Amino acid sequence: MKLLIFGATGGTGRLVIRQALDKSFNVTAFVRDPGKVNLSHPLLKIVKGDVLQQHSIDTAMEGHDAVICCLGAPATKAGLLRSEGTKNIISSMQKFGISRLICQTSLGYDDSEKVLNYTPFVFRKIIAPFLLKKTFEDHSRQESKIKESDLNWTIVRPGTMTNSPVTGKYKHGYNYNDSTWKVKISRADVAQFMLAQLNNTGYNKMAVGISY
Repeated sequence: MKLLIFGATGGTGRLVIRQALDKSFNVTAFVRDPGKVNLSHPLLKIVKGDVLQQHSIDTAMEGHDAVICCLGAPATKAGLLRSEGTKNIISSMQKFGISRLICQTSLGYDDSEKVLNYTPFVFRKIIAPFLLKKTFEDHSRQESKIKESDLNWTIVRPGTMTNSPVTGKYKHGYNYNDSTWKVKISRADVAQFMLAQLNNTGYNKMAVGISY
C-alpha cells in the first residue's frame, strides 16, 4: 500500500503515519514544515507543500494507492483550509486516477448535530455554537465537496479527541440517536479506524461517526 497523508503533522496525522509504517505501508507525508514530522523511517517520504496550491499537491500525488486527509487548523483560525485544501486534493486524485479517500472531519454538525445533546452543558451551549462554529462550517463545506466527487470516499467523524492510547474498542456508525455515545475518542483509535477503512467497503461513500 502506497499511502499519501495530508495533515500529517497534526495530532491524528502523526499517529496515522506511525500506525501505517507499523503495517509496512509506504507512506508519503505531505506537510508545510518538514521539520515538524520528527520521524525517520525507510518507508517514509516527506514532501513539502501547501494544500492551497494545486500544483503543489499534483507533484506529490502520482503513484499512490490511497489518500488519508487529516487537515486541521486552530478553532480561532478555521478559515477555508479544510474545504479548499480538500477540493484541491480531490482534483489531484481525479487527475491521477486515485479513487480511495479517507477523510477525518468531526461530529456535531449537519446530520450529526444530535450528538451534542449527549455532551456537557458548557460544550453544548458555549464551545460548539461559538468557539467551534467556523470549524464546523468549514467541515460541512469540506464534506460537501467530498460527497459531490466521484471518488470512493469514507468520511470519518470523531468526537472530541484525546491523547489516550489506542484501545480498539469504540462505537462506529451513524445512529446519532444513540444516547450512549460519549462523543470523545483517542486520536490513536481514530487513526486505527481510518487505516482500517482502506480495505473495508462497509462505509464506502458514507460519513461514519466514531466515539466511545
